[in-house]
Amino acid sequence: MYVVFGATGQVGGATARALLAMGRKVRAVVRDPAKAEALGQQGAELVVADFNDASALEAALRGADGAFIMIPPNFAPGKDFPETRAVVGALRLAAQAAKPARIVCLSSVGAHRDKGLGLITQLRILERELSGLPMPLAFIRAAWFMENIAWDIAPAREAGELASFLSPLERKIPMVATADIGRLAAQTLHEQWTGKRILEIEGPSRYCPLDLARLLGEALGRPVRAKLVARGLWEDLFRSGGAADPSPRMEMLDGINSGWIDFEGAPAEAAKGDTPHETVIARLIASSERG
Repeated sequence: MYVVFGATGQVGGATARALLAMGRKVRAVVRDPAKAEALGQQGAELVVADFNDASALEAALRGADGAFIMIPPNFAPGKDFPETRAVVGALRLAAQAAKPARIVCLSSVGAHRDKGLGLITQLRILERELSGLPMPLAFIRAAWFMENIAWDIAPAREAGELASFLSPLERKIPMVATADIGRLAAQTLHEQWTGKRILEIEGPSRYCPLDLARLLGEALGRPVRAKLVARGLWEDLFRSGGAADPSPRMEMLDGINSGWIDFEGAPAEAAKGDTPHETVIARLIASSERG
């Protein structure tokens, strides 16, 4: 039996579906079982647990042949990431007590860095705090999610523009579909290893904002222009969007744009997904049209 955290999200959901497709038993850890109804209908056991409740997390992990662990996304963390530290502390206590046979964790490109990460600092904390667990561990450092382009579909359709915080517009960076991350997580859970592994995954090609504008235009049947959002406008834009402290997000983007946040390379293992960005864009557009 395999435990999957975040099963109602993109990567957790992809991992659970990949395991079910392999004929494996899945225990999906969720906060709202109503959102996991489809997984339940496919045969997954649904377990409700709060990420801050170590006892509930332990119960969910007990008896597992493997566990896929991820932490809830937090785009507005407090100073020094107290929310992440609390969640990771509860996960560590739960895993120490439940002793699943192996653990695969979702991490991020750049998590090997000890500073200049912004929001990715949360995954750095996860890796550092869980690395002392006694069972085999694998951290999947994923590239920029292709699905992030979902925010750009409406303005591209309506105004023919893609506002980019990634710069320069012609610089290609690694990106990956969440379905490919889920498949890698499911495959890794079936493997045998000792100690700690790092797997860095990206898609079949790298993309720049100019590429994304072109692909959106082709999919929408209209010209789409990539437009750089000036660095001096970021703080006001993020605050107007509800961020009380936009500095972690800004630091992350600065790190990506400077090249500081990138894959570590050896000794990490390199993995490639096979989903092109065109496939992700087509799916997201179809979903937006269905409402």
